[in-house]
Amino acid sequence: MRRGVLAALLAGAILPAGLAGCGIPSETEVQVDGRPKPAAEAGVRNGYSAEPPSQAASSDPAQFIRNYLSAAAGEREQAYARAKKFIAPESQNQLREKQQSSEVELTVVRLRDEPVVSPESNDPISVVTVSVQQVGVLRPDGTLAPPTLSDTKYVFRLRPADAGSTGLYITDLPNVLLLSDTALRNYYGTHTVYFWNSDQSRLVPDQRYLPSTVPDERRVTEVVKWLAGGPPDWLASGVSRLPARTALINNATGADNHWEVNLTMPNATDFRLSRLATQLAWSLQEFTGELQLKIQNQNRHTVDLKQARDTFPLYPPSGAPERFCVYDGVIHPISVAGESSGPVPLSEEANKGVVSAALNRAGDEVLAALVVTRPDRRQRLMVGTNPAPVTLFNGSERWFGSIDRPTWLRSLDQDHPTGLVVADGKLYRFDGMAGMTQTPLPVPGRVTAVASSFDGHRIALIIDGSLYVAAVSVDGNAVEVNQPRRLVTRLTGITAVDWSAANELVFAGNEAGRPAIYQTTVDGGLETALKRQIGAEVTQLAAYAGGSTGALPPFMYETNKAAFRNNPFEIIKREQVLDLPASSASPGARAPNPTAPFFLY
Repeated sequence: MRRGVLAALLAGAILPAGLAGCGIPSETEVQVDGRPKPAAEAGVRNGYSAEPPSQAASSDPAQFIRNYLSAAAGEREQAYARAKKFIAPESQNQLREKQQSSEVELTVVRLRDEPVVSPESNDPISVVTVSVQQVGVLRPDGTLAPPTLSDTKYVFRLRPADAGSTGLYITDLPNVLLLSDTALRNYYGTHTVYFWNSDQSRLVPDQRYLPSTVPDERRVTEVVKWLAGGPPDWLASGVSRLPARTALINNATGADNHWEVNLTMPNATDFRLSRLATQLAWSLQEFTGELQLKIQNQNRHTVDLKQARDTFPLYPPSGAPERFCVYDGVIHPISVAGESSGPVPLSEEANKGVVSAALNRAGDEVLAALVVTRPDRRQRLMVGTNPAPVTLFNGSERWFGSIDRPTWLRSLDQDHPTGLVVADGKLYRFDGMAGMTQTPLPVPGRVTAVASSFDGHRIALIIDGSLYVAAVSVDGNAVEVNQPRRLVTRLTGITAVDWSAANELVFAGNEAGRPAIYQTTVDGGLETALKRQIGAEVTQLAAYAGGSTGALPPFMYETNKAAFRNNPFEIIKREQVLDLPASSASPGARAPNPTAPFFLY
């Protein structure tokens, strides 16, 4: 998978100096990550074996248990059977099958440390203890649901395999079907499917997992089942479902770029079938050719998949992202080799006393939200929405002790620009006139950051140092944040977050007491370290949310009152800040650093 390539690059500390073209993708390209590619060699896909290691693959106790934590990966109906091959015959009843084979759920765990092996003196039996973090439950519909268990360690007792066999056997084990997050990464592909928002005007992404060995014809079947089954709980209140009792009749069939899907769908109007066809076109983004929708064996709608994607783009064009920062209270463009940069789209009179900012393009207008300060360090939100340069700003009625960087919700309704901002530990909605209204959250706690996804219908939140995602319902200026889902991460004390792709986040926090930056999927299942052992706490972080899933995201961050970027990781120097006036500082005075970096797109 592309995600495997990412892990290999990071493990070898190989970071590209820049991306193609301007350095950042110039248009949105939401890709289906993890689709099986032609095998590099027999039995191998995307650099990994298509099947998990067998029971006989290792006689090292620690590696044997790591292999066992991969055994359940793959076709769900055989998950228990594969796992039991690692268990001694006399002990297989300790792993009791709890569900119908088609409804098997896997408990996904993340190993905190290497397995600890405790051999007993003069005893061939080994005891292996693994410390884990509960990541979630991999359900039959391909979703990774929040964890249901609280166990932090599991203990396994091993013995040598029987005479004539190789490897080891487990003789004592927990009664739960486990899967490591490493196995989830190696033996499953991540797939993006789409649900319509409440007014059927925009598609909202959702992430699913499917064994990497599943062939194309099965992928079509699974995607249709996923859409018919509906979104996961945390996203459900922010999107639309297919009509109740919509179901697939038999499996999808296809050959030579022609696919047929036979459904039952109450009240299957032409409009609903057209909308379903568009959902399928984007949910099967790497497929081309014709898709024929049948309702109870009657042909009702045929769509050319590529043409459907061209006709209905996912999101409005964003233009090439440009980098900006705050320097001495003024927003300036940043010059990075190979990337384009433009002028600050604000009037000189408005561009003063700035602490942080969020600038977005919306058609021919620029949406500008500035956090400004006054001499006593109290802060206020200023909002302006006009064609560039924005000259007219409205200020919030209140001044606050602290305001985090605001975020705009990317809406199709340009008459009602709306954003979210955190002020003094609470979440507020703001409009184009800087009117701020506190937005209640279904979970208690102090909010310290908020970031909006590229589609504008999902947000990431930091509440009491933990990372959450939530769906948002937008109706004009009204914004409702639905029940957030807490993501499980290695990092504690999360300080900053932003979206880096349709289903991925970049976030900063503490790893064993040292600040670090990680990337994770929207369900918290696949986590990757991007930058470890940063010298000081990351106070702001900004990424380009329109990138490709699984790619190294371009992002910038602030730590110790200085701005940095990745690809490669380096400080943003004063010389890279454009349009600086002649220095008026006293001789010998230290020049300030660029701070609060962000992207305009």
